[in-house]
Amino acid sequence: MGVVVNLDEERQKSSPLDRLALLVDADLKAANAAIVERMHSPVSLIPQLAGHIIAAGGKRLRPMLTLASARMCGYTGDRHILLSACIEFIHTATLLHDDVVDESDLRRGEASANALWGNKPSVLVGDFLFTRSFALMVEDGDLEVLRILSQGSSILAEGEVLQLVTANDTETSESAYMEVIEAKTAELFAAAAELGPVIAGRPKKEQDAFRAYGMNLGIAFQLIDDVLDFSAKQEKLGKAVGDDFREGKITLPIVLAFARGNEDERAFWRRTMEELDQRDGDIEHAMELMQKHNALTDTIERARHYGAIARDALGLFPESDIKTALLDVIDFCIERAY
Repeated sequence: MGVVVNLDEERQKSSPLDRLALLVDADLKAANAAIVERMHSPVSLIPQLAGHIIAAGGKRLRPMLTLASARMCGYTGDRHILLSACIEFIHTATLLHDDVVDESDLRRGEASANALWGNKPSVLVGDFLFTRSFALMVEDGDLEVLRILSQGSSILAEGEVLQLVTANDTETSESAYMEVIEAKTAELFAAAAELGPVIAGRPKKEQDAFRAYGMNLGIAFQLIDDVLDFSAKQEKLGKAVGDDFREGKITLPIVLAFARGNEDERAFWRRTMEELDQRDGDIEHAMELMQKHNALTDTIERARHYGAIARDALGLFPESDIKTALLDVIDFCIERAY
């Protein structure tokens, strides 16, 4: 069981993620132990490389959604421990693959695995973690759990491919971009949150409520990540400001600035994002155009909208410390932009 804490006191001195971690402390420690154990392999490079990214400062938000939703729904067993480890393996595998695709040198402020070991080991260890996740699903033995996680993994992969399709395409519409982030980011949040009420045997409406919470939290989370790329300091974001811009990655602030710009401004976006002809001062000019057209503030407002939907989704559950912490996490994810 999670430890008992005075949430009012904790709210004054720690972040919502820290408070949520305290509420599921014993479960989270067990999940972390399971992650370390299950990523072991006699092939020494596998735990070495996987351990590098898993230990690189991630907050375990997705696994915590599984642990918290299970406890909030009255679950008293231990299936949620290995399932939260499964969620973390899926997430970590996608990070390894993403960094190769994006040619990223940093991950959470540290050298990325591909920067240290190269692309081939990173891809193959990502594959290993995916296979470990499916071994954990089979070990759990519940077909509904297997459906949620296998379908979620498939949708996540589709989202990554969709992002490749929209990369460098300034004609990408807002709806097309939202389709990308729902698949590549929000789907795993949704699956993680849904698992709790499923293994607790709760009614379908509660399963759907937690899925809606996770999906909309995930969308809000990604939209704020889009904003942070143009506003955060490197040490806060864990990567250099403007990485998405330099890679020609189309995100919502760029979609909005392009749609609202004049022809000269659109020519700038085509040069920098489609042709990747980027020059000194371009990132600063991009930020000026976003400021001019309220692209960042409107992206934050979109995030607030999805955050409100996530908040409403938990309305049918009685008040509890875990519910309060999950609601606070929504605000935390959005307030990262400031």
